[in-house]
Amino acid sequence: MTRFARWTALTACAVLLTAACSGGGSDDRDRSGGTAIDWGRCEASGGTPAPGEEWQCGTLRVPLDWSEPDGGTIELALIRAKATGNDRLGSLLFNFGGPGGSGVSMMPSYATTASKLRERYDLVSWDPRGVAASEGIRCRDDEETQAAESVDSTPDTPAEEQAYLADAADFGKGCQESAGELLAHVSTTDTARDMDRIRQALGDDRLNYFGISYGTELGGVYAHLFPKRVGRLTLDAVVDPSADTVGHAQNQTRGFQRALDNYLKSTGRDPERGSREIAELLDRIDAEPLPTSSKGRELTQSLALTGIVLPLYGKDGWPVLTSALEAAEEGDGSELLALADGYNERDASGKYGTTTHSQRAISCLDDKQRMTAAQTGELLPEFERISPVFGPFLGWDTAGWCHDWPVPGQHDTPEVSAPGAAPVLVIGNTGDPATPYEGAQRMADELGEDVGIVLTWEGEGHGAYGSGSDCVDSTVNAYLLDGTVPKDGKVCS
Repeated sequence: MTRFARWTALTACAVLLTAACSGGGSDDRDRSGGTAIDWGRCEASGGTPAPGEEWQCGTLRVPLDWSEPDGGTIELALIRAKATGNDRLGSLLFNFGGPGGSGVSMMPSYATTASKLRERYDLVSWDPRGVAASEGIRCRDDEETQAAESVDSTPDTPAEEQAYLADAADFGKGCQESAGELLAHVSTTDTARDMDRIRQALGDDRLNYFGISYGTELGGVYAHLFPKRVGRLTLDAVVDPSADTVGHAQNQTRGFQRALDNYLKSTGRDPERGSREIAELLDRIDAEPLPTSSKGRELTQSLALTGIVLPLYGKDGWPVLTSALEAAEEGDGSELLALADGYNERDASGKYGTTTHSQRAISCLDDKQRMTAAQTGELLPEFERISPVFGPFLGWDTAGWCHDWPVPGQHDTPEVSAPGAAPVLVIGNTGDPATPYEGAQRMADELGEDVGIVLTWEGEGHGAYGSGSDCVDSTVNAYLLDGTVPKDGKVCS
């Protein structure tokens, strides 16, 4: 079972550089307020080469439980590259989304996009608590993960429904066994407090921050907790902070259907008819999975849907989607399976990444709402009305994602109001499938008057900065580098 709602395409699509932290020997240390980061060279990890010599890795200890700051601690893994110019402004902290995405892995591959920003900022990112090198959570081994791919994510019978919910409960038990007491301390609020400790350790009076996708929710929560510590915050591909579990799922259903409509129009097809044909293809695969060139594996309906989702994150993926759908119509599921494997972080040897493990642990701790199968059943007609392709999957996800989760959720929606904070730049992309455009205005409204400043890009794909718009890039650069706040409501077309 895969949730699409908050995983940024940057972590879904990029070839990630995995960097571990070298233990010692460096005198390059950041200290502030009783915190310290020992920076050293980044080592290769997991068969992946280390990033270049300009990158440094380090660790920082933070409280396990922020309500007991003098109690047990955990380590956070960080990475940075120092500013290239002489007129340094400080550090710029990045979160690339998820929840569950590794900033240590992603930061080096994003550096080209952020090269203008690096002229005056140290580029810094980290693995949030419960993620990758920062006490990462692994809830299943690779064999169990592959076996779970056969579970029907849109159950049609009582037996399929029982298997679906049993699989969800089993996943939660695996997370609890892996994480122990950490499972109750990986919330967005916990990580926002970690961010302020990172700010202190970097020696910055205020936090300069670039959050993408889920990173926008994290930035909003930080602004609420520490409004006077807000420096220059940019939020791109914005998660709607006013939406609860059902609201998020419906937003995503609309967003992906909107992207699918735009894709179908680009091929000259009628969106309504094209969507109906894809839904019918998925129904046929549900009844009889397709053979693939991957030994011993078939393309299930759930994997097919995941394979369709990935290329919708950007227009560059649309030709790949056309080829994969044509092959599936002809009875070959290999191309859609390869796309699904890319989304699920499965390599050629059958090893899976753990982004979705961390994602689920964090989001289920954040979200208080626990939908029953019966409640979901009542909502399914509305989900299917919004999208015959994505509605059934994201509708059932509201019941299965946190079913029988070992720890209770914390809130219905995150608190992001930040009265008195400096202006926060909030960027919405009208064609964003994963974080629909409407979320940007809702984030700005909740941040508060004169705090949330909306910049609109009339584009396609997940996120706006670095996506080909000179207008967007120059506006963001002027804000982060010069402190120039654009007029609220500016539109880049």
